[in-house]
This record gives sequence, C-alpha cells and structure tokens, in this order.
Amino acid sequence: MHDNNGGRVVERLLLNCDMGESFGSWRMGLDAEVMPYIDCANIACGYHAGDPGIMRRTVALALEHGVAIGAHPAYPDLVGFGRRSMACSPEEIRDLLHYQIGALEGICKVLGGRVAYIKPHGALYNDMMADPLKLRTVLEAVAAYGSDLPLMLMATADNRTAQALGDEIGVPLWFEAFADRAYTASGHLVSRRLSGAVHHDPARVVEQAERLARGDTLVANDGSALKLAASTLCVHGDNDSSVAAVRQIRQALDAMER
Repeated sequence: MHDNNGGRVVERLLLNCDMGESFGSWRMGLDAEVMPYIDCANIACGYHAGDPGIMRRTVALALEHGVAIGAHPAYPDLVGFGRRSMACSPEEIRDLLHYQIGALEGICKVLGGRVAYIKPHGALYNDMMADPLKLRTVLEAVAAYGSDLPLMLMATADNRTAQALGDEIGVPLWFEAFADRAYTASGHLVSRRLSGAVHHDPARVVEQAERLARGDTLVANDGSALKLAASTLCVHGDNDSSVAAVRQIRQALDAMER
C-alpha cells in the first residue's frame, strides 16, 4: 500500500502481551509498566494463572490505558502454568474455553469493558496449531460464544488452511508473529531447546519487529527467506529489559506510521 506521495504506508501492527499472570501473593510480570505501550492485553482467566482479584485489576489497568482486552484461556494446569498438554476431549475444550471467557467477560462487564478477542495460552495454543481437529474445536467454541470475536493464532509461511477454516466457521483470525524468536523455514518457532531460538539483542528484536510491520522477509534458521503475513506482534513484559524492548518497539512502529 502507498500514500498519495508514492511513499509506503505501513499498516498498524498491533502489539499484544500476556498479562494478569500473577496468582494470590505470587507476582509475575510488570503489567503496569508495559500496559502503556501495547494495543492488546491477553489476560489470564484463572486456569494457568490469575485469580478474580488479579483479573479485575488487570482489566481496570487495560481500560485505563485504552487497551483491547483478550481472554487468554488455558488447560486447567495451574501448577504447570498451562505449558503441559492435556488429553482433553473436544467437549472439554469447548467447556473450558466458555468457562474462562465467561469469567473474564463478567469482570469486564461490571467495569464497563468487554472481551474483544481470544488468544489461547501455552500448550492449548501449541496443540491447536499442530492439530487441525483441535483448531476446529477452538474455532467452533469461539463462534458459539460470539461470532464477532477474533481468534489470535500463529502466523506461518502459509496461513491459507487456517484462514479457510476460520472463514468456514465464521471466526475472524488475527495472525501473530514474534519479534524475539527465530523461525524455521515453514514459519514455525525454533524450539527453545535449540541454540539461537530467542533473540536477546534489543536492536535485533526491534529490527525484526520493523521487518514484520513492513511485510519484509525474515531469515529463517536454515538461511532461507521467510515471509509472514501478521496483524499482531507478541511482546513480553516480565522483566525490566523486556519492558525496555517493548518501549523501543512501540517507538519504532509509531515512527514508521508517521
């Protein structure tokens, strides 16, 4: 896309961040510090993290800063932080999604907000990306809750199959990319067990965010060119350096939009 002067116009790349992942007296994340710089807050709904008080405070913080609220549902695995896959039936996945979305929606309602999208967490997110049946189950559950709610899922080298499924079921899709992760040639994340899976250099993280915003190619871990069509970028805010990185990414993307 270009403006009237022939210059390139960059479509806004929404920054999303996992939030509300404290529990009771246990504190995780720097939500208050990172919230001013993001567009979308993925708020834990109690199954992997979060509790009613944490949820309420996080929703209030998001509303204060005009940030869109997303439900961040997970497998019922509080001890494992939702990072362990569970053998849930399609009916169980449907019910755990509706239970968690509804809990967050209730808190949003009394505070004057609403759930604007859904982003599954951890192992549930990974499982739906690896298993078409689970992705269909999640999409059908989201459609049953509210057909206007988008589902956030991972952008890969070829989004067509997922897009076709979203179109069939009637759920808008927000494809997500990562500024601080290395990618395989197929557009999947390099396993954290492998060297170089996570980018720690802030300059490299900001550069990758800019390339994703412009729609430029990335370099996959095998050296090939990789193009990802993404509408949202996942950032992290669990320590001081990550908050600084989010601030730099926000400033860089805002400068590109001017």
